[in-house]
Amino acid sequence: MKKGIKVLFFYPNTFGMNMLPPAIAMFSAILKKEGHQVEIFDTTYYATDHGIDSDGSKMEKLNVVPYKMDKSRLINTSDWRKDLNKKILDYKPDLIAISSTEDMWELATDMLTVAKEYKLKNKVPVVVGGVFATFAPDICMKNDLVDLVCVGEGENALLDLCKKIKNKEDFSDVTNLWVKQNKKIISKNPITKPVDINNNPIIDISLFEEKRLYRPMAGKVYKMIPIETIRGCPFTCRFCNSPDQMALYKGIGANFYRKKRMELVYKELKFFKEKHKVEYNYFWADTFLGMSNKELDEFCEMYKEINLPFWMQTRPETITDYNIKKLKEVGLHRISFGVEHGNEEFRKKILDRRWKNKDIIAKLKIPKKYNVQFSCNNITGFPTETKKLAFDTIELNRHIDADNANIYTFVPFHGTPLRKMCEDLGLIKHEQVTKCLTAETQLFMPQYPPHEIEEIKKCFPLYVKFPKNRWKEIERAEKNDEEGNRIYKNLKQEFLEKYMPKPDADPHGGLEAFNEVVEDPICGLKSDSRPGYADEMH
Repeated sequence: MKKGIKVLFFYPNTFGMNMLPPAIAMFSAILKKEGHQVEIFDTTYYATDHGIDSDGSKMEKLNVVPYKMDKSRLINTSDWRKDLNKKILDYKPDLIAISSTEDMWELATDMLTVAKEYKLKNKVPVVVGGVFATFAPDICMKNDLVDLVCVGEGENALLDLCKKIKNKEDFSDVTNLWVKQNKKIISKNPITKPVDINNNPIIDISLFEEKRLYRPMAGKVYKMIPIETIRGCPFTCRFCNSPDQMALYKGIGANFYRKKRMELVYKELKFFKEKHKVEYNYFWADTFLGMSNKELDEFCEMYKEINLPFWMQTRPETITDYNIKKLKEVGLHRISFGVEHGNEEFRKKILDRRWKNKDIIAKLKIPKKYNVQFSCNNITGFPTETKKLAFDTIELNRHIDADNANIYTFVPFHGTPLRKMCEDLGLIKHEQVTKCLTAETQLFMPQYPPHEIEEIKKCFPLYVKFPKNRWKEIERAEKNDEEGNRIYKNLKQEFLEKYMPKPDADPHGGLEAFNEVVEDPICGLKSDSRPGYADEMH
């Protein structure tokens, strides 16, 4: 067997944006099994000047549970560009693979610029994958340094590509790949059926630094691992990429939505607990409770032996007294619920979320009954929304006794039905790359201008928690002027004293605030799966 090639993954990311990317860890396991070498350059702990950096700047929120952690364990103080260049020259990769979300595409192109001299001198191909690449391959291809774009899942495509590079064969016919030569696209190869996730190996986390496993959850830091149980989602939320993923694969007669066999989930959980001493499991399925009672019972029976706290995200309509009681008994610690918007008609028409507010309120009393912490994720700034409609979201959240209520700006990511709506309304052009937490809204709507969206985001927790006789005061605190900022500062302090839990004791010390996107990766897409941010190259 010939010696494999050297693959270097670029992972453009900023502090707190994601856990370690399970897609890259999966590719590493698959490629190493075939004799290839794999390394990664991860920008997570560098100051990248990309909006949210490793010092935690621009991340203070009122809906954040403080925690204690030694920042010196995390931050790389060196220049990321110099470190990346050194990595490239020392490792000498045969293939550069970029797994990038749309939010991080600008940073990905900056990384490619650093690699330009080595890439051109050694004729090293660059392949890009992820949800963004799948639904905006033309945009990715516009970068002169990109040779290949993976449309759809990457497991088989990457394996075939590496095999052909190793054997010095033409790779212009590899399925799922768009291929460019001499600055021209020469082939747009068809996608193949979805991979059988039950044939995938356990993800390779040895690729990452040990510190990449430590994440905060509800004020405490745990050694945590992302676990795949389901790929895809049966629901059709229009701000999410799942409907387009399903449509893409339906076009070839396949179903993108798949479940991993429970014995394989158990094998993976047991492996990480015993070998890596994981303390907490993070189930990053878009809708964890997309399962029958029989499947739930099977999970609970399996998980009894694992006996670790875990987090999941799901929709309010998927929970019952039965499943929350059963899950609590085996370690359920915290849930993130996608509530998204408080106006029933708007939610149904624009988001394709058809549940009634009274049913959401009733369902979300169940976690409290069993003392399960939960957060509610909300979005504002949707096309055709108004500030008045946003107050319906505030009103709904006032009727829910959540441990945490977040609100994020809607982001019209490529590959979501609402992106097409925004383009059709002339709110955004196809070629415009959108951002999530690192920028204000990129939609300029006269009925709901950016400054009003920011006002709602700024004071959302105050409106939800404080009595309505304080709302005039909060309304004044929305304004970004001297008086408004003074009032906001006072209200913020009062909010923290009344409603914010104290951080759990932790031996590392150093109190800091941390945006709960680490815990609740929803921000108007998917869990780029925050709702498919964790879909990096899938």
